[in-house]
Amino acid sequence: MLSSVGLHTKDGPNGAAADEGFDAAEKAPPAGFIQLDIVQALHAVLVELGADLDDLLTEADLDPRLFDGGHRLVSFTDVGHLIALAVDRTRCPHLGLLVGQRTTLASLGLLGRLIRSSDTVGEALRALETHLCVQNRGAAVGLGVYDDIVVLNYAPHQPEAEGAAHHAERGLAMVTNVLRALCGPDWAPLEALLPRSAPRDTGPYVSFFHAPVRFDAETASLVFSAELLAQRIAGADPAVRQRVEERICRLEAAEPSSLTDKLREYLQTVVTRQRCKAEGVARLRLVNRRTLSRHLQAEGTSFRRLANEAQFRVAKKLLADTCMTLAQISATLSFSEPAAFTHAFRRWAGMTPSAWRQANRPEAMRDQRYEDPRPRGRRASGCSGMFTPGPALL
Repeated sequence: MLSSVGLHTKDGPNGAAADEGFDAAEKAPPAGFIQLDIVQALHAVLVELGADLDDLLTEADLDPRLFDGGHRLVSFTDVGHLIALAVDRTRCPHLGLLVGQRTTLASLGLLGRLIRSSDTVGEALRALETHLCVQNRGAAVGLGVYDDIVVLNYAPHQPEAEGAAHHAERGLAMVTNVLRALCGPDWAPLEALLPRSAPRDTGPYVSFFHAPVRFDAETASLVFSAELLAQRIAGADPAVRQRVEERICRLEAAEPSSLTDKLREYLQTVVTRQRCKAEGVARLRLVNRRTLSRHLQAEGTSFRRLANEAQFRVAKKLLADTCMTLAQISATLSFSEPAAFTHAFRRWAGMTPSAWRQANRPEAMRDQRYEDPRPRGRRASGCSGMFTPGPALL
């Protein structure tokens, strides 16, 4: 059954919040949980699509009160399971996109206020990257700058989980709405990348992003000009930003993450960018590699184990949800050759990548109900043109 915990309380007398009238969560979500606004958006979309909500919840073995609007947190994996089931039952392969389109800065609560009060777009996106955990502890946002190009990706912590591809496109739609709230409703990326095979009708994606959309990509990413980072945000208020950020930091401190959890989250955003290096992570955390290794050993793990875990999770996602070849997946995960990837995957899974793909391919992809009808040759060509940036400037 669905896991849920109590969430919202008022901070002051008569329900008034303590900080400048801000309504906020009493605490940040624990690892693997998200706040209920995503479920509320999913409810609205399913109602519009005419879905039988009671039947869906029963079939998904979830709490029948999920859509009642109670103040709860919900499991990221439970929502992913529900979205995947709803995609199949409603015959709407872009359901995740429809849910993400309903995101507003107001729906992001304190995080939305922090973004709105930031001085520049770059500062706002760094705030989103740093503090998404106060809203969503099931995914991470990563921001990479490559000369004059920015790649912003949305990475579920468990990319191999059911519905993760739909979560990824929902997250990318959310980030797009955030940028449109800051830059104007006509803002569009240079390109949108989605780690899933193309549905028969790609029109909803092109219509929403107003840009080329590349399916069978290695990550869920928006690509745009680095000049945007310096754009100032109208109405930014440094004093409000400071107060909101302090409040968010207090919420995060009340729900701390272990070093292992933090590294798992970080590695998930960089595993496809050839940056899973212990030295780089040590520099980011302002500690040397030996100290980093000692802390991880005390938590019963190692950097190598966490990096391998991140590679394995992404490999399973790409095998199940995309039409990328084994050679392409091998290169994406920085293996020297496909044979090395096959050897590593066999060690992780007890079978070859090809056998795992055959056994775990979603039914919708096996029978090609949602497949792009274009010839395979054209699709393979599209896969081979993956964006491969140089080292990120952090």
